[in-house]
Parts: sequence; C-alpha cells; structure tokens
Amino acid sequence: MEPFPDLATLSLSDVALLVKERRLPPVEQWNPEHCGDSEMRIAADGTWYHQESPIGRTEMVRLFSTILRREEDGSHVLVTPVEKLSIEVEDAPFVAVELNSEGRRSERRLAFRLNTGDLIVCDADHRLEIRGTPDEPRPYLHVRGGMDALVSRPLFYELAHMAMHEQEAVEGPIGLWSYGIFFPLEPRR
Repeated sequence: MEPFPDLATLSLSDVALLVKERRLPPVEQWNPEHCGDSEMRIAADGTWYHQESPIGRTEMVRLFSTILRREEDGSHVLVTPVEKLSIEVEDAPFVAVELNSEGRRSERRLAFRLNTGDLIVCDADHRLEIRGTPDEPRPYLHVRGGMDALVSRPLFYELAHMAMHEQEAVEGPIGLWSYGIFFPLEPRR
C-alpha cells in the first residue's frame, strides 16, 4: 500500500481529488452467508485487536478497514465475496486524528485524516455531528455506509477554537462551515 500523504502539505483541492480517486471494494454488493466471528475488536480509541492482541501493522488495519461494513441491525462485519465475519466495534470504527482547514466562515473547507489513513472532506455526505450532552460532547464525522469516525479530543478542541474566533453574534449556535454547510458544535437537544 502507498504511504499516507502528509495532510498538512496538501491543499483541500488535492485532498478532494485523492478522496475521489480512492476506490473501495463494493462491500455493499457482497452478501455471502455469515461464517462466524473474526475474533477481532475495534476499541473505543480506534485500536484494532485480534484475539485481544493489538494489530500492530498499520497496513493490516488499513486493509481490514476497506472490507468493514455496518449491517442494518447496527452490527459490523468484515465481508468479502465469499465470507462474512462479525467484528466488535466498541464505539465508532474510525477515529479522526488529523485536520486540515482552508478559508474562513462560510468559505471554510475542512478535511480529516482517519486512524486508517483515509482522507475525508467534511461536506453534505460526510457530516460533522455532536452527540452526547453539553457537558460531555462526543463529536463524530460520517465516513460511509452508516459508519462514523470519532473526532479525537485534540481535534475537537481545535474545531471549537476556530468556531469561537469566528462566531459573528453572541446568540446562536457555535459551529463551523465546511463546503457551504454549517455544522453546529453543540449536541442536538
């Protein structure tokens, strides 16, 4: 697999092109019989485990993440054309670990790197959503197929810092724009 490009050196136009060029396996079209349990788990911090041992090879995690699918019942599976194995996901299957931002206010564009190396632009198809409570907000970014990435705490603080410096009025929700869409940085009530 190719090494991860440095997100900090890419323009958001470059990121958008890389995202568009990325081809994932068509897991939504594969419907083999369920074969059993993969004995794998994705911890709440994004660490992948097999038989309770962390998977240390980034390339393996990246490969497995391409065949991960969320089922209609909310469970997760690793799927190929001939196998479907359960995998436990404690929170979200991905973690957003790096951020790139260009522009300000309604002209802002945000892009994130996930712990798997994937790049995601925050837009209408990849919405930023705050869950939890005002005292304990939990930020998530939609990735694909009903699967989200937990936005790491340092990135959430960075987003909140940007939003507070751009808030135009004292009233109204605090949030950020990305690709023409306003994303409140507060949980829905």
